[in-house]
Amino acid sequence: MNTDDLIDMLSSGPDVRVQAAPARITLLPLGAGLLASTIIVLAGLGLRADLAQAATLAPFWTKLAFSLALAAAGALALKRLATPGARTAMLPLLLSAPVLLIWCLSAILLWQAAPELRAGLFWGGTWRTCPLLIALISLPLFGAALHFVRGLAPTRLRLAGAAAGFGAGAAAAAVYCLHCPEASTVFVGFWYLLGMMIPAALGALIGPRVLAW
Repeated sequence: MNTDDLIDMLSSGPDVRVQAAPARITLLPLGAGLLASTIIVLAGLGLRADLAQAATLAPFWTKLAFSLALAAAGALALKRLATPGARTAMLPLLLSAPVLLIWCLSAILLWQAAPELRAGLFWGGTWRTCPLLIALISLPLFGAALHFVRGLAPTRLRLAGAAAGFGAGAAAAAVYCLHCPEASTVFVGFWYLLGMMIPAALGALIGPRVLAW
């Protein structure tokens, strides 16, 4: 190696790029996880009886859009946290924007509602089971997301684990919409979010051990 080659090597720095696996290899486990979560809802819980009618109303699409927006933000966060050197500055904004939006809608709904109806808008009829069901439905996707991250090179293991859990929880919430009878954005903005935070907390807890490389 001559002097010019040595200078070029030192000036370029170490090559820390991680070769990406083929898309079919990384997406297959995630697709299988989503399919398993959907089967849990269809076979274990069943579609809501009035799904066709509910799909014509805005509240159904609001909670579905909320869940999908957070699932997309969680997936982006997972990908960037699993890639050394990727930009993460915008992730807090992307993750918080859907939450702030639905909370604003909820505040307007509560302000317009009669005082005696406000408690029902928050508690709904399934608050005891909704967060736990979302967390359970997310488990196949959660496992697939952790497998995806292990194939890359995460450096912030706790955050990467939390992103895997949150993204899986949000996607599970979107699938859960097929069964959930709740229509209030007040309910969705709290209890759905709590269901997403359960696997996120679990991911943060186990991330340093499961994702170490």
